[in-house]
Amino acid sequence: MYLRSAVVVLAVCLAVEVRGFYLPGLAPVSYCDPRDEANKEKLEQGECRSKVELFVNRLDSVESIIPYEYDRFDFCVPSEEWAKSPTENLGQVLFGDRIRPSMYNITFLKDEKCRDLCGAKTYEVNNADQTKNLNFLKRGVLQNYQHHWIIDNMPVTWCYDVEGDRKYCNPGFPVGCYVTKKGTPKDACVINPLYNEKDTYYLFNHVDIFISYNDGEGENWPGARLLSAKLEPKSINHPRPGECPEDRPLGLPGKFDKTTKFNYTYSVEFVKQNGHKWASRWDYILDSMPHTNIQWFSIMNSLVIVLFLSGMVAMILLRTLHKDIARYNQMESAEEAQEEFGWKLVHGDVFRPPRKGMLLSVFLGTGCQIISMTVATLIFACLGFLSPANRGALMTCVIILYVCLGTPAGYVSARMYKTFGGERWKTNVLMTSFLIQGVVFGVFFMMNLVLWVEGSSAAIPFSTLVALLALWFCVSVPLTFIGAYFGFKKRPIEHPVRTNQIPRQIPEQSFYTKPLPGIVMGGVLPFGCIFIQLFFILNSIWSHQIYYMFGFLFLVVLILVITCSEATILLCYFHLCAEDYHWWWRSFLTSGFTAFYFFIYSVHYFVSKLAIEGMASTFLYFGYTFIMVLLFFLFTGTIGFFSCFWFVSKIYSVVKVD
Repeated sequence: MYLRSAVVVLAVCLAVEVRGFYLPGLAPVSYCDPRDEANKEKLEQGECRSKVELFVNRLDSVESIIPYEYDRFDFCVPSEEWAKSPTENLGQVLFGDRIRPSMYNITFLKDEKCRDLCGAKTYEVNNADQTKNLNFLKRGVLQNYQHHWIIDNMPVTWCYDVEGDRKYCNPGFPVGCYVTKKGTPKDACVINPLYNEKDTYYLFNHVDIFISYNDGEGENWPGARLLSAKLEPKSINHPRPGECPEDRPLGLPGKFDKTTKFNYTYSVEFVKQNGHKWASRWDYILDSMPHTNIQWFSIMNSLVIVLFLSGMVAMILLRTLHKDIARYNQMESAEEAQEEFGWKLVHGDVFRPPRKGMLLSVFLGTGCQIISMTVATLIFACLGFLSPANRGALMTCVIILYVCLGTPAGYVSARMYKTFGGERWKTNVLMTSFLIQGVVFGVFFMMNLVLWVEGSSAAIPFSTLVALLALWFCVSVPLTFIGAYFGFKKRPIEHPVRTNQIPRQIPEQSFYTKPLPGIVMGGVLPFGCIFIQLFFILNSIWSHQIYYMFGFLFLVVLILVITCSEATILLCYFHLCAEDYHWWWRSFLTSGFTAFYFFIYSVHYFVSKLAIEGMASTFLYFGYTFIMVLLFFLFTGTIGFFSCFWFVSKIYSVVKVD
């Protein structure tokens, strides 16, 4: 039944993903030409719009974790409309999104040519504020900070050729580029040979915007619909207003020793494309990402590991274990019973309560909360509710689901703690409510202080921190208490065999049956199933790429669960055969050790793939990584524990024990 449900969900995920179709999202907006008298009534009744609004978002960089608001770089901003910004959801605030209106005045079907935005920007050497603004702008150019613009809820993309005769459409474009003192062009400076002066910052102060649309011919639309918005950034030193000669780039010298003056300009061109559908307008962005073949390779690699582990577990269950059970149950004489060997020999100690049972039960409760949140989030994502069009929806969904799933955490923690023989139920429920959440919030608060000192847009406002604390204390904690109440009311889980009063001495173990080697080996195979998918997830987080392949992610998580379960069961059986009955913590740590490899891979990614500079960005990177590793540790550890718990209970319930 459960397998069938998983297959159905996976089929929906892959079908939604392959089609590029998103069920919910922003309702289509129709646009009309205001110069056409036939559209006058539609415009008055609000059936269509004539103004194409361009919104700006925060600027970020692959060389820095710290994003900044648009106005921090002294760009042209509308002072009156700045306060009339779209309302951001919780996820957008946590991610540092700050969507603001812009001064770009675009009317549907009205082309513009070299239109000035806000007059000349002047920076004088003797003016401290202007010098500070210009230096910050140069810093943004040097660190390759990227604009992120939005038109009709679509990212404005910059499409350029990459290796393999392919075209990549980036949902952002750089502030500018820099040519080093040795004359080496960095980043976007390679696109134009005119950007060649040494120690010069080339500011992209002009953009050519191309907006494609479907005029609705043959459709029952009140007007046209926008399909895409693309641009080409350029550096232009304007000789006079209204002139944009492309052979005169705007170069800002590295040494600021004279007054600098320049303009921001833009051009707009509308392109009719009736052959494209509005429902699939995101496809040109998603299809430009080179990932599908690698994703399938990742899935096949993971399936090979799963088949190998499944074969090993099947061999144990169907051959070795079956023979053991048959041999144990055929022992009739007392002499034969006294000559017990293997895993049956520890039947009187295998369910002896573990040390630090309080902490283990808290980990298990929080782990169940994380597992439930992950499964629910993936289902919502596969159904299209968390598509790229719904900015911030993913993080909002994660926070709300985690808060509302406090009841399973309290129930599992209380039930397991009672099974371990614990009696300090008040301490248990308090630790379940505050231990892991407190650690995560403490690290998050420290990172927020760093962002606040840096003046970043990702710094969480005080009101949002209060809202997060309110969700924690007023929703999550009461739900955890309710779950713990029902967990403690339940009888402890009954074990199939009784526990002896005197613990059995564990014989000397060989190297591979000792705890540490088994734990270290146990995390290798689960990590091997996910490391390719992990690369795309880290790219999405740190390289600001769109992640939308939730169907693949759902399948990889399913494979991860199976691999963690089988690897833990396999090693648990080997340890029981070696007469080592301390399996409680070992089963949790065996699969949970996958998180250690996750951390090692994150360090490798930081060193080899990123060019992050500065102590603040490094601290933020490893702060966020610590939170992800901690949650992943609880996720995998809980899966391993309950898989091993089921296995041990099952094998000892089918043998005859005197």
